[in-house]
Amino acid sequence: MNIRESVEIGLEGIRSHKLRSILTALGIIFGVAAVIAMLSIGEGAKQEALEQIQLMGMNNILINDIPIEDEESGAGRSNLSRGLLLEDAAALQTINPLVAMAIPERSVKEQIYFGQESVEATVVGTLPDYERVMAFTPRLGAFFNYQDVTEARRVCVLGAEVRYALFLFQDPVGERIKIGSQWYTVLGVMEEKPSAGAGSGISDNLNNNIYIPITAAVKRFPRSVFASEIDRIIIQVKDSGRIEEAAAIVRNSLIRRHNQVSDFTITIPEALLRQKQQTQRIFNIVMGAIAGISLLVGGIGIMNIMLASVMERTREIGVRRAVGARQRDILGQFLVEAMVLSFAGGLLGVLLGFILTKVIALYAGWRTLVSLSAIILAFTVSAAVGIVFGIYPARQAARLDPIVSLRYE
Repeated sequence: MNIRESVEIGLEGIRSHKLRSILTALGIIFGVAAVIAMLSIGEGAKQEALEQIQLMGMNNILINDIPIEDEESGAGRSNLSRGLLLEDAAALQTINPLVAMAIPERSVKEQIYFGQESVEATVVGTLPDYERVMAFTPRLGAFFNYQDVTEARRVCVLGAEVRYALFLFQDPVGERIKIGSQWYTVLGVMEEKPSAGAGSGISDNLNNNIYIPITAAVKRFPRSVFASEIDRIIIQVKDSGRIEEAAAIVRNSLIRRHNQVSDFTITIPEALLRQKQQTQRIFNIVMGAIAGISLLVGGIGIMNIMLASVMERTREIGVRRAVGARQRDILGQFLVEAMVLSFAGGLLGVLLGFILTKVIALYAGWRTLVSLSAIILAFTVSAAVGIVFGIYPARQAARLDPIVSLRYE
């Protein structure tokens, strides 16, 4: 008997017991779907974390001000520290040889008006080099320059969402908008950026920002006497391999300038990315193991049904052996049945896995990303499960004595 005949007989065995074959394959189907869904969740979270960290700049260090506990009395501002200052940014760039640029930021929430339209946005005072440090450039028009900073001019650059809210598809460059109670001229519109998300250490949504010269922000948006002059300093490091060393020097310098008060936090995006990736690897291993158990259960189901099938078809096996079928023919027949069940279950599982990822993304709001490696892994494991758990029942069938099999009722 050739391989083709073994395959045909194996397929006929599956067709003759359709319901049982479908129920047997369900374990593989759900196992493969679970593997793909779990890995897609992990891959989506990994990609999202990478994008969020990249928004902060892989060569950057972020210094964020810790607000005082009570702005009215100044409680929490000890040892005469004045918090983060514009002077701090200038000093860090001057005294630290590892620092390429130090960009100060000051942010305030304001209502923005243009004609009959209005929107609440975050007004960010900064320097022209902000676009270089953050790799964030205008899509229309241009960013303001250092002359605008020196003269504290009333000019601004809009985030993508602010532009759509106020101007829709109209070109805003050259138009005048009202920020709070002050008029500003629009110089440009920034490119659209993905949202960084809460807790990332940067603005939750860069697209809802309006950028103005830092001097204009400090001069025209006053704060309480005890509040810090600026909210954040973005440090760009010359050598990414020495970012930890640069952060340590920055910390020591600021503590000395702030009279030994640690009223700031330092975030290193690169270190944060490593931490997130380590956590994600653990998550993927745990989720993959849980999904793998489903495949294991499916394999056990295949072996169980195949053993039952061998018992049911003992007399058939005896007849086939009596008319000349060899042990390897019987082995091939039952192994083909197990492999077809696992392969078909794997294909349907891949399809179900795609559907599950879409459902999860739609209803849970999680980002999912189905990778080719996840599909190959899930399908390969399902095929291996079919072979491994199909060999034992097939060997049992092949070893049956023909005489005993013919007498079996």
